[in-house]
Amino acid sequence: MKEYDCIIIGAGAAGIMATIEVAKNNSNVLLLEKLPKIASKLKATGGGRCNLTNTLSNEEFMQHFGREGRFMTPALNLLDHKSLQNFFHNIGVETHAPDGFRVFPVGHNAVAIIDGLKRELERLGVEVICSKKVESLLVYENQIKGIKTKNKEFFSSSVIVATGGMGYPMLGAEGDGYRLAQEVGHKITELHPAMMPLKTKERWGANCRADTIAKVEMRVNIKKYKKLYAKGDLIFTKDGIRGPVVLDFSREITPLLTKYSEVPIVMNLTKGMNEEQIRQAFKSKPTLSTLELVKTLLPESVSLELCKLANCNPKLTLGKQKGQNRDQLIKLLAWTPLTINGHDGFKMAMITRGGVSLKEIDPNTMQSKKIRGLYFCGEVMNLDGPCGGYNLQWSFASGYLAGKLL
Repeated sequence: MKEYDCIIIGAGAAGIMATIEVAKNNSNVLLLEKLPKIASKLKATGGGRCNLTNTLSNEEFMQHFGREGRFMTPALNLLDHKSLQNFFHNIGVETHAPDGFRVFPVGHNAVAIIDGLKRELERLGVEVICSKKVESLLVYENQIKGIKTKNKEFFSSSVIVATGGMGYPMLGAEGDGYRLAQEVGHKITELHPAMMPLKTKERWGANCRADTIAKVEMRVNIKKYKKLYAKGDLIFTKDGIRGPVVLDFSREITPLLTKYSEVPIVMNLTKGMNEEQIRQAFKSKPTLSTLELVKTLLPESVSLELCKLANCNPKLTLGKQKGQNRDQLIKLLAWTPLTINGHDGFKMAMITRGGVSLKEIDPNTMQSKKIRGLYFCGEVMNLDGPCGGYNLQWSFASGYLAGKLL
């Protein structure tokens, strides 16, 4: 009966990093992946460009994860963005930050990252078995003993669960890790799809699909949640909104949609201008039609729709509009209301909000506080961040920490 030094479940970013680190100190390591190939989700990340991390300090980085962010401190102290770039350099993959913030592989192709990781797994002699789904964890007297697949058992006193979440279900995400953890006594927090397009009650945005609006600020328009905020580029769709700002904001919205059937939001589409600034800008161009005036701030498609919403005749000058309509247009330009009323669930989600409770995991080791020898890393835990390399950095760092200490 063969016993492994360590078994890692899941060959995504966290699982592969954990495997590599374990294998540096152990000769008998097994990596199990239920899909036919490793790193399928990694290949799709960032539209195939693979935004690995970003250049924020650890302190700033953790703030973007909210209340739970400080849990990452030990992992990021071991593997921050500079150390991650150095890791890839050492396995033959060069990276850069062309915009000074987001870090990509040179060439902006995820295949380079995957090929480098594969080479390192081979160099270390790791046994990799694909198309093998783990059915359950083997536990005896609060000590991990191994794992069970459909027709075989694999034994080890150290098991790392790196199964990811439920985002990208077309790439095999089914929430296996949540079930495995729950079956051995771990608490799973409420799960919500995140990083996804959102649907709106209003339909006027369907006429604005041709244009991307930069630097849009979004806020929830419910008194209790007014602090929820995101900023970035916005794209209208036939039934809602998408774009980087929506991907980020959906992390906050999808949990609210389980409490409310509709979530009102307001958007500043005019790069932060307030009502008074908009009025002053318009006063300097009194001869332009209302549509031409609004077009100095926004694309024509959006300008026309906002004129309609304010009951303004787009051909008349602003001075010839009714006072209440003119005021309404200014208000709409400063804060445009929308009502979020749905989404497409996990099938369109890139990540999962929620997971294995952090209270039951030691942040210094990633080991379970309930089962000796059981470790977690990556998205399977209750920790998620916005777009911009946050989630991949966390996956690599948590995998590195879990594997480094074994």
